[in-house]
Amino acid sequence: MKHPSLSRRMALLVVAKVSGLMLVWAASAGAQADGLELLTQFMKQARSGKAQFTQVVTSPSRAGQVVRTKTSSGSFEFQRPGKFRFDYRKPYVQTLVADGQTLWLHDADLNQVTARPQSQVLGATPAALLTSASDLQALKKDFQFSPEPDRDGLQWVRATPQSPDGSIRAVMVGLRAAASGPELAVLDVQDSLGQRSLLTFSAFEINPVLPASTFLFKAPAGADVIRP
Repeated sequence: MKHPSLSRRMALLVVAKVSGLMLVWAASAGAQADGLELLTQFMKQARSGKAQFTQVVTSPSRAGQVVRTKTSSGSFEFQRPGKFRFDYRKPYVQTLVADGQTLWLHDADLNQVTARPQSQVLGATPAALLTSASDLQALKKDFQFSPEPDRDGLQWVRATPQSPDGSIRAVMVGLRAAASGPELAVLDVQDSLGQRSLLTFSAFEINPVLPASTFLFKAPAGADVIRP
């Protein structure tokens, strides 16, 4: 098996850019909210979250080439403002941590760490929905939000960057209602190169108590630390 390539690391950064797209399910008596209303409520209510995830990255089809897919899985945690963590366990061990200032990517096989300022890497991306405080209105200068029709038992909303120059073309988010509250079910990301990253979440928890150590990252002994 070939060692993970640079394209795989770029796929992880795309996840970082979009990892913040969290929505909330809520319904008033006798009336059901659409995706955009749920997003507004989520920004106000969700302070933290955790889940298991499976990610399938599909490369765009080209003439004479077979469509390629890569599947990975692990756990995800976030806390407002400015913190999240992806722990990839299969097929390779990698860790992606945003601590509020720096975005860290650790490749265990290479024992290599890449560190980038969050403000430069995330910027005007859907990750702002995770790393910002609770003001959805302020995000509308960077994104166009629109509710989508219900399908597959989920409610959907589309987030489209206002600027056409970014790496993300569109993001579709699907949610399901649960007795304990809202659950993020699907995050479907399409980038400007035609690559699709489909994340499916399970065992989702809203507002768990997460220890501070969750979002602390220290480069392992002997690791090569790169700061582009």
